Amino acid sequence: MTAPATSTEPAVGALHALPPVGLAELVERSELQTRVDRKYVLDPAGAESLLALAPAGTRALDIDGERTFGYTSVYLDTPDLVGYHLAAHRRRRRFKVRSRSYDGVDLAYLEVKTRHGAHTVKTRLEGQHVVGGRLSEQGLAFVAQTLADAGIDATVVASLAPVLRTHYGRSTLHLAHDASRVTLDHGLAWARIGSGMTANRPDLVVVETKSAGAASPMDRLLWSHGTRPTRISKYATGLAALDPDLPHNRWSRTLRRHF
Repeated sequence: MTAPATSTEPAVGALHALPPVGLAELVERSELQTRVDRKYVLDPAGAESLLALAPAGTRALDIDGERTFGYTSVYLDTPDLVGYHLAAHRRRRRFKVRSRSYDGVDLAYLEVKTRHGAHTVKTRLEGQHVVGGRLSEQGLAFVAQTLADAGIDATVVASLAPVLRTHYGRSTLHLAHDASRVTLDHGLAWARIGSGMTANRPDLVVVETKSAGAASPMDRLLWSHGTRPTRISKYATGLAALDPDLPHNRWSRTLRRHF
């Protein structure tokens, strides 16, 4: 992953002032495939302040001197958007399927997110498994098994197809003495596949803390400065912003404030 930093990278100086952590160590210490996620929406100035006040020992992911990496995700859903509606109505058994690739390198994963209580469970399969607008045979089998293991009806898998593309730059932090990670996503862009509808929010930075359960030091820092978690999903909130006819009460405050 050696993609150059995007022009919307927040707080370049503050980010590069942090000590580095390599990818192998970050994965070893805090892979967190089962975790509690908390999300916050800041402007670039707020992100710069956050980095300047980062808890002692915070390190930034560094690969070949780069600290921001481009991500492209393609989200798959059924023609009637079953995955979206399950999230919009906060169903206990819900899912998200996406193909994620990294700018500048030949690396991609097919990822499935499900829920286990308050925890998000991410399962992934390496490789590009969206071919010709459909899942490959291996991808179909992987998603079906993952959904079945989570107690979700896997019959939806046959009709999954790409519906939304997102692109953004991401910087990742590792917190000292803690297995938690923090990501800062910026330069956010969405495109509704097949419709021509797009949205861009270069003025937003989505901060996400990922921990085993308890609030991380970064969560407590944000709370102490009056910043509370925000309901936002790159898939669901982005899709609702592009199509206001979809049910979106769960994200209505976020849509009013930020879109």
